[in-house]
Amino acid sequence: MTELNQKDWEETRLKTANSVLLDVRSEEEFDAIHIPNARMIDIRQPQAFMEEVQTLDKDKEYFVYCRSGARSAQACQVLDQLGVAATYNLVGGILGWTGEVVE
Repeated sequence: MTELNQKDWEETRLKTANSVLLDVRSEEEFDAIHIPNARMIDIRQPQAFMEEVQTLDKDKEYFVYCRSGARSAQACQVLDQLGVAATYNLVGGILGWTGEVVE
């Protein structure tokens, strides 16, 4: 897992051809606001989360965020343990995000 501030996280994501954007917050949080093109997998639903992340393409690079950066750090650790190529945690989460959002 690589922890990046918003600027570096977004720059790296845009340069990465096989990047996937993951939002690991709840459905309610996701529905309220999220980064465009994010896929939601709620880490607070452990069984469903594990089932879903095990279907992810391990050759892709995952850019993960949550509300503040704590849940996404946990998600990155799980993805790393599953053998995913690379994970990037957004430090500060969506609370510190100043980029485009869907509300």
